[in-house]
Amino acid sequence: MRHILSILVEDEPGVLSRVAGLFSGRGYNIETLNVAPTLTEGLSMMTITTEGDEAIVEQIVKQLRKLVTTLKVVDLTGVKSVEREMMLLRVDAEGSKRAEVLRIVDIFRCKVVDVSLDELIIEVTGTQDKLGALLNLLQRFGIKEIARTGAVAMRRGMQE
Repeated sequence: MRHILSILVEDEPGVLSRVAGLFSGRGYNIETLNVAPTLTEGLSMMTITTEGDEAIVEQIVKQLRKLVTTLKVVDLTGVKSVEREMMLLRVDAEGSKRAEVLRIVDIFRCKVVDVSLDELIIEVTGTQDKLGALLNLLQRFGIKEIARTGAVAMRRGMQE
């Protein structure tokens, strides 16, 4: 099962290493990892996605809560939340391919952020499913490069 963990931590050296160590120590892979500062100086928010057994992820969450530098851990799995990921794609767009690629870009509400004679760089933001669907459609044109941010997520309002 896919889990999304939102972790509020103190912004100091070694925090990322300790958090990653909890996963590797139990043989679990971190699928995506995103870290950024919060509105409060000295605090950062980590968003981690992982695939794993419910019991093991529950143990990891308990261990994360014991870390001195961890202030809050929320498993957003099964909680109403908003999740987004951003991706940049370098796509082959020579000649007649360009118009069709641009139509797909428009349908998916993407942005073209760079243009050259034979390729486009496209920016897309959305759920993992949306990004996957776009990748499937653009595959036939030739995707030259991909850069993805990993998931960021936030619990929807008015929930305990």
